[in-house]
Amino acid sequence: MKQIVILGGGTGGTLMANLLAKKLGRREAEITLVSNSPWHLYQPGWLYVPFGWQEATALQRPLKDLLHRNVQLHVDGVRSLDRVGKTVSLGSGKTIPYDFLVVATGSHLHPELVPGLAEAADHFYSEAAALRLREKLLDFKGGTVLIGIGGLPYKCPVAPLEFTFLLDDYLRRQGLRDVTSIQYTFPINAVFTIPTVAELAEVKMREKGIAIETFFNLESIDPARKIATSLEGSEVAFDLAVFIPPHRGAEFLWGHPIADADGWVDVSRTSLQSKVDPSIWAIGDTTNLPISKAGSTAHFEGPVVAAQIVSAVRGQVLEPGQAEYNGRVMCFLEVGEDKATLLDFDYSAPPMPKEPSTLVHFEKLLFNQAYWHLVPTAVV
Repeated sequence: MKQIVILGGGTGGTLMANLLAKKLGRREAEITLVSNSPWHLYQPGWLYVPFGWQEATALQRPLKDLLHRNVQLHVDGVRSLDRVGKTVSLGSGKTIPYDFLVVATGSHLHPELVPGLAEAADHFYSEAAALRLREKLLDFKGGTVLIGIGGLPYKCPVAPLEFTFLLDDYLRRQGLRDVTSIQYTFPINAVFTIPTVAELAEVKMREKGIAIETFFNLESIDPARKIATSLEGSEVAFDLAVFIPPHRGAEFLWGHPIADADGWVDVSRTSLQSKVDPSIWAIGDTTNLPISKAGSTAHFEGPVVAAQIVSAVRGQVLEPGQAEYNGRVMCFLEVGEDKATLLDFDYSAPPMPKEPSTLVHFEKLLFNQAYWHLVPTAVV
């Protein structure tokens, strides 16, 4: 019997465990999922928490309730990965052997990498941070709100754009927009990394009177003076700062032979297989692929990796072109006023966003509710 170990209980890891449990019998493989938390979190919902439009408690479910009965769950942190001995060492001291390993440990926030960011800026990329930002917005009476990115890459790439548009909406509803300046910054010479999306977003920003500063690579924030400084030498004063912290891979992967210094696993762009170890795959945020770190990425990658592992367990050989990931990503972009557009793209075709509509906005809200019944349980 083969031992399959999956690291990470987020969208990618939970989906992988359930796909494999449904495809492989108990006599074929033992499937183990290791998660550092007993909870599965729906992170995209944190976008709405600062505005009071979503309760944080509704964005988590017990992980064990989402897993197939044939999946063994270990709630523990990962201390190290020995790819030569094919073992994973956990924080508790337990060692788990594997024949095949899937790394789905996601991306992690490191605000300490930018001086002053943790002390002076807020964000909404965790439950606690989103709730703190809600309190700040409840007390906010006007001034300058500065929004930006602490470093590339970061997960949920369109979320800072969405937050900017939703903040504009929120302030209008509170009667505070006329006494508030919203300034959006971005590290490259555009408001987003994908030109077609940047073009649409910039038009909407200018329509709403949102100031834009590009080529703003955050260097530091002065908490006392409330000034953000860029590597380019620009200084921007603020009353409220919202900066997405720098992201890194899981710490046990920093500088590991299968990953780079920041912990992003080096994989094939089509097979998601490690370039240095054919018994290891990675999906979702933790890969080094130049694509969006988003839940939908893991959703489309999961079946590809599952098919390869099932074939390996059964000693089968896949035909060329079978079980290949084409880079597909799909996500929604909220632009305020109860309107959104859909971004659907892959390696060969960039997104061509349509004019935002109320219909797509409500489709996003519906998906947020349906997520629990569709994605991690491997229904679709």
